Amino acid sequence: MLGQLMLSSACVALSLILWVWLLSLRLWDASIIDVFWGIGFVLIAALCLAVGDGNPGRRILLAGMACVWGVRLAVHIGRRNRGQEEDSRYARLRDRDGNRFWLTSLYRVYLVQAVLMWVLSLPLQVGSVHGSGNELGLLDLAGVAVWAVGFAFEAIGDLQLARFRADPTNYRRVMDQGLWRYTRHPNYFGDVVAWWGIGIVALGAGGAWWALIGPALDTLVLTRGTGKQLLEQTIGQRRPAYADYVSRTSGFIPRPPKPRDQP
Repeated sequence: MLGQLMLSSACVALSLILWVWLLSLRLWDASIIDVFWGIGFVLIAALCLAVGDGNPGRRILLAGMACVWGVRLAVHIGRRNRGQEEDSRYARLRDRDGNRFWLTSLYRVYLVQAVLMWVLSLPLQVGSVHGSGNELGLLDLAGVAVWAVGFAFEAIGDLQLARFRADPTNYRRVMDQGLWRYTRHPNYFGDVVAWWGIGIVALGAGGAWWALIGPALDTLVLTRGTGKQLLEQTIGQRRPAYADYVSRTSGFIPRPPKPRDQP
């Protein structure tokens, strides 16, 4: 059953990504993938809920957490990107690859996202088919609690940043208020924690420890890959005070900021 579900999940991820890629060619905007990233997990969660043969309560719990996470993220990014030009990350790739970008974007951007989506959703897939006799217990409760903390960090951090940017007096200023006072990336931190929470619930199914490859990869990507490191490569050029902010504020795990006069 697990093998069939994993294959079906891969087909869902690939089908969505190919459709979004074709749409991006029509719209001349590769950054629409960011909006549909969360939707991909909603579709996979729905599939796992529908065809999985694990504990029904756990399947509902896993699907519910993934769907709430995915829909919120899609709505947030959709609102943020509405009326905006193509994200600078993709615009730079378009400038570099020129007329070949229609093809290079397929394997440099879109197919990579399909693979990441499938791997990250492993807790949903594994937890939906394992442990049909394992009732919900303390491990599931712990996973929900961890997910709730992560979801709150991500949602509140995004909301605080959106309100900050909406104020024209904050142009070129550094957001160092609210959750952003304790970590430079509360949204990325929250994303990682939320998926570790989903992974912990999957562990409640029993025999599914390797499903944690998903949140482990998410952690690696957002801390060492295309997450905070890529973002911080250019943000200092746009916001002169960012270097001081970096010296005072944790790069990922929240903690009290250093005093301004402390090196």
